[in-house]
Amino acid sequence: MARFRPEGIFVALVTPFDKKGRLDEEGLREIVSFVVGKGVSGVVPCGTTGEFVYMDEQERMKALEVVMDEVSDRVQVVAGTGASSTSTAIRLARHAEDVGANAIMTVAPYYLRPADKGLYQHFYELSRAVDLPLVLYNIPQCTGGFLSREVVEDLAELANVRALKDSSGHLPYMLELLDFLGDRLAILCGHDEVVLPALASGARGAILGSANVIPEVWVELYKAVKAGDLARARELQMRVQKLARIFVRHGGPLAIKAALNMMGIRAGKARRPLRSGGSLSWEVREEIRLELEKLGKIPSHPDPGTARSISLSSEAGLREEELEQPGVFRGRASAGSGPEEVKAEVIIGPKDGPVGRAWAKLFAKLKPGREALLAILEPNLTVRPPTLIVPEVEIKDLRQASMIYGPVQLGVGRAVLEALAEGLMDQGMCRSHVILVGIHVDPRALDRRLICHNTFSAVFSAIKEALRGGGT
Repeated sequence: MARFRPEGIFVALVTPFDKKGRLDEEGLREIVSFVVGKGVSGVVPCGTTGEFVYMDEQERMKALEVVMDEVSDRVQVVAGTGASSTSTAIRLARHAEDVGANAIMTVAPYYLRPADKGLYQHFYELSRAVDLPLVLYNIPQCTGGFLSREVVEDLAELANVRALKDSSGHLPYMLELLDFLGDRLAILCGHDEVVLPALASGARGAILGSANVIPEVWVELYKAVKAGDLARARELQMRVQKLARIFVRHGGPLAIKAALNMMGIRAGKARRPLRSGGSLSWEVREEIRLELEKLGKIPSHPDPGTARSISLSSEAGLREEELEQPGVFRGRASAGSGPEEVKAEVIIGPKDGPVGRAWAKLFAKLKPGREALLAILEPNLTVRPPTLIVPEVEIKDLRQASMIYGPVQLGVGRAVLEALAEGLMDQGMCRSHVILVGIHVDPRALDRRLICHNTFSAVFSAIKEALRGGGT
């Protein structure tokens, strides 16, 4: 058994289950092989992310044996041996020692939670039962309370208590531990949203669920902090912050397994009751997909070559002679580059003319994949003149819709408001005219902020061209 080094990036492994809910050994090997190849310091099977509470003792032991065999001394293995029952935790710890794990990690007893004396006794008996290094595990959102600093101080006197994983995300608590115990106990961050501040404050490493998906990012961030390059570390943390937030706040293993499956890594589904009653909506799944695309973990989808585009005038059913009537204005413009380029076509016309009738028809008759939507400044606050947005590229999935509903609506709304503020349109047009805006957004677009900004720029320029061109 190699010496335990509580430093670096450790992966809180998910546990793959097959369609019948059984342990998928080959899937587990695939995940272990993937993360080990990315340079992590170790793996932690059968922790919270591994759904240990839904596994019996024999399954947990088998999962650890599979991980030990697949790792084959390439990285450290910290066996998750947490249990509310002290005797169960001891049996799991002795098995981990027998199969050659580098250390064990045990959560504070939960459900029938003991007082501080009982918490101390639980870890004390566990530390006496094995010679393995012991990592204390603080996750109050699951256990119902913090491991108090006073209890941790007492436990730190035990010879084989070597580290503490803090998954609370509560930085004052971590800083208190670092202040009182940083020279005696390795503090490891277990909350994916605060890795950088934890490491910068003195944490020795991290045990992360998101490292199943983005191990190389956390390894690079850890190295950047060690090298004193906080600017690079900050850039990396912010690059994955949204994905980390989704993983932490939307069911842990549910979201992480969804991401791994999208990447073609066999992670299976969560076990019941998470499998049938989890909180991972289709909208959240598409957010995960979008973040994975941004990080280059999966290819951008769909292929832009398959995107069928139409013109605003044809979608609105406006003939050329109708567009040449007095009081009708047209303009086109684009902004940005690459997948975030936005192309805009604007038609402005009187309510009581062909443009007004086309506006009403598009608004009333929803067309799958090309549903027209109102420009807004904020929820339930539409702009004047009434402005209808028509997607020029067919929306085929929720991921594309997320680029139109919200970012484009806001960008168009701001452009119309700015045109009024700049005097391009007079106040009378707010009552007499309507606006149709055709928007072309590449299906590969990834950055909502850029899409909103480019939409504003393109639509404002198109309105300026239309009105300053004089119409007909």
